[in-house]
Amino acid sequence: MEKKYSPKKIEFYVQKHWKEKKTFEVLEDAKKEKYYCLPMLPYPSGKLHMGHVRNYTISDVIARYQRMLGKNVLQPMGWDAFGLPAEEASIKNNTIPEHWTKKNIKYMKKQLQSLGFSYDWSREITTCKPEYYQWEQWFFTLLYEKKLVYKKNSFVNWCSYDKTVLANEQVIDGCCWRCQGKITIKKIPQWFLKIRKYAESLYQDLNTLKNWPEKIKNMQRNWIGRTKGFEITLDIFNYKKQLQSFTNRLDLIMGVTYISISFCHELSIYLAKKNKIIQDFIKKHENISPREIEKFQYAGINTNIFAIHPLTKEKIPIWITNFTMREYGINSMLSIPAHNKYHWNFAIAHNLKIKYVILNAKNAKHYPSTSFLDTKGILFNSQEFNGLNFKDSTKIIKNILIQKKILVKKIHYKLQDWCISRQRYWGAPIPIAKLKNGKIVLIPKNELPVVLPKIKNSATNILRNPISPDSKWAKIFINNQEAIRETDTFDTFMESSWYYARYTCPHFKLGMIDSVASKYWLPVDQYIGGVEHATMHLIYFRFYHKLLRDFKLVDFDEPVDNLLCQGMVLADAFYDIGNNSERNWLPLSSLLIERNSKGQIIKSYTKKGKEVTYAGMIKMSKSKNNGIEPEITIKHYGADTIRLFIMFAAPIESSLEWNESGVQGTHRFLKKLWLLIFNYIHVTKNNININTSFRENQTNELQYQLHKTIAKVSDDIGRRKSFNTAISTIMKLVNKLENIVTKTQQDQFIIRECLICIIKMLYPFTPHFCFMVWKHLNQKTSIDEETWPIFDKKILLKEYNVIVIQINGKKRCIIKVSNQISEKEIFLHAKKQNVIKKYLKFATIKKIIHIPNKIINFVI
Repeated sequence: MEKKYSPKKIEFYVQKHWKEKKTFEVLEDAKKEKYYCLPMLPYPSGKLHMGHVRNYTISDVIARYQRMLGKNVLQPMGWDAFGLPAEEASIKNNTIPEHWTKKNIKYMKKQLQSLGFSYDWSREITTCKPEYYQWEQWFFTLLYEKKLVYKKNSFVNWCSYDKTVLANEQVIDGCCWRCQGKITIKKIPQWFLKIRKYAESLYQDLNTLKNWPEKIKNMQRNWIGRTKGFEITLDIFNYKKQLQSFTNRLDLIMGVTYISISFCHELSIYLAKKNKIIQDFIKKHENISPREIEKFQYAGINTNIFAIHPLTKEKIPIWITNFTMREYGINSMLSIPAHNKYHWNFAIAHNLKIKYVILNAKNAKHYPSTSFLDTKGILFNSQEFNGLNFKDSTKIIKNILIQKKILVKKIHYKLQDWCISRQRYWGAPIPIAKLKNGKIVLIPKNELPVVLPKIKNSATNILRNPISPDSKWAKIFINNQEAIRETDTFDTFMESSWYYARYTCPHFKLGMIDSVASKYWLPVDQYIGGVEHATMHLIYFRFYHKLLRDFKLVDFDEPVDNLLCQGMVLADAFYDIGNNSERNWLPLSSLLIERNSKGQIIKSYTKKGKEVTYAGMIKMSKSKNNGIEPEITIKHYGADTIRLFIMFAAPIESSLEWNESGVQGTHRFLKKLWLLIFNYIHVTKNNININTSFRENQTNELQYQLHKTIAKVSDDIGRRKSFNTAISTIMKLVNKLENIVTKTQQDQFIIRECLICIIKMLYPFTPHFCFMVWKHLNQKTSIDEETWPIFDKKILLKEYNVIVIQINGKKRCIIKVSNQISEKEIFLHAKKQNVIKKYLKFATIKKIIHIPNKIINFVI
């Protein structure tokens, strides 16, 4: 064993060993408990960023820990390879998306391997390969045959920059989730999957996900937007047709003063055909985002048509409004402005009647200047229902309306059907064609996959649209009939919604999923990814799994048992102001930084002396020029240092502030431990015959600390997923070992025992380091085959007391002693502490105050 820790040398050696031995390749084994650990599928953007490194390090720590518990662990890796970024980058760099993607995958794979992640690379998936997406196309044909997919002219979110449609989940505050450009609303023919049919299942099954973060589940509940209530059939004055209108507050029915209908309600469409004013109003406002309602001051138009109140028989005006919750599938609502914020604002804007029907908390009539939002008050101004509470009034009114046969229970959802069409080349073709007579037909299953046409020469051919309806590729024959292929491609979320199942059988050629392999490996035991995927990938992911289940391709209701969402990686960011008042973000390497005594940044300059603005710690990104290249850090400190720092610097769910001094500190710890092991190996003998029945106090204490450490680290990693505290606990034990004075063979034995357990516990975090030191410490086995250390409950049950040592009543240190030693031995042990010896060296002890098992106070 070399005295100096050289990560570059050992990491290359260990990674070569893993590759040659195929250490992490696994097969189904009915005799072993399985564990499926999965990080979210990366997009091959070209370079790893520290967010990637954090995500994949978390996954690898869990996977290696579970292997040491004796489980058959699957941890695969692949590439979410289709999508807009590849197409845009290829156009910009005058290359071809396929070439650009393959080049990036090759580079990123090398980066992942340099970090020592224990992937089963034999299962690698690349979603842009026909052997993968052919099964997606095949499954689409089944969905089409079961009428779970359809095409319609629809208002869609259109990104002008990316020139494609976005699903609702991909629109953030009215902007494209990828380029942040403002979206517009267009009406074009699109393909949809009926995710709304599964809305109730998606909503209710969240309750079964006991090991998902509550934050994620609440985000999904809000996005699904389940609204439970009643639909009431109303007569329309002087019309033969009736109107179904929704409310979730039957008790407030006497406070209804107008009816709100949406732009797309059949009555609105009917009136627009006959009335140009209504038609123009709808055209002006129908594409406005719900977030912009207040900006447009709750626009509406009076239809001059009246509904009949189901109880009072009063005429109620019907208004076309821009706030009616079309996104919830609610096209008509009973509006109660006195007790609803939106209805109140609209009524004020249009001078409509407002009628209060709930007493305030003091059971008095309440006429505020705003809507009164008491949810369950006592009724007044409600005729025969006056004085009733929420529960009783709801029950009575419901029974009356049921008897009239005009009420049904209704549940509405905000969740819209999933638009899966994208108007770009670099995606999986949709296996549909249109015959000359306009009939839509499926591409026959025996002709799948539908493969994208190859692009020749350069990416400028993409701009000519190689899959346009008039392209050679699009013209085909189906059953001897001329047809045109569908030229839209799948939303790339389709590929990332089922990859986890294909990992269980990536080379299976007889179907989409091998039932035997999937039954063994699924569901995923641990899934790791960012919180930003809560209302996009994670909803589609769950929905697609339920589709697979209903077609008997998987056996479980949910794809993942445990979900862990890591926080972002932050770094210092700096900018100066350009000529057009824009912010120019500057890399740290181009700046000179002044810090105060606490290490805080107080001033920053360019190397030419121009002062720049410090923006604080913000998310690492290329656009902010504050990314840290993993490759550079690996070359400087080694992969194990990065892995350990990332897991130690912050709790997993919190943001991690990248700190160079913290990285250096982590590296120093590894060098210190390496030297400690080196000294042990070269100073002591490895094989010592020891009378283990005898232990000195020092040995007893160290053994207790060792088993206490094993217990805590096991709980931190296994149950709590508190990796930073696990590492901190290991570091404390290492520090104790540094201060141990080796006097006897018993001391040498317990030090060896501690070192062996420390190496095992650090192995998930720093596998290269531990592989090498284990090889020197124990040449008979490989650390990759070792099991997790087990703590001895009997040792932990031994009673020890923590005693505070004081000098003249002031705390100076604490000691831990067995309750089996005498008072005299405790005093002697206390006096031997370095900090106490310093005070007692030239002093006379006048008195010792001893509170048994608590305090020793030396009065001098």
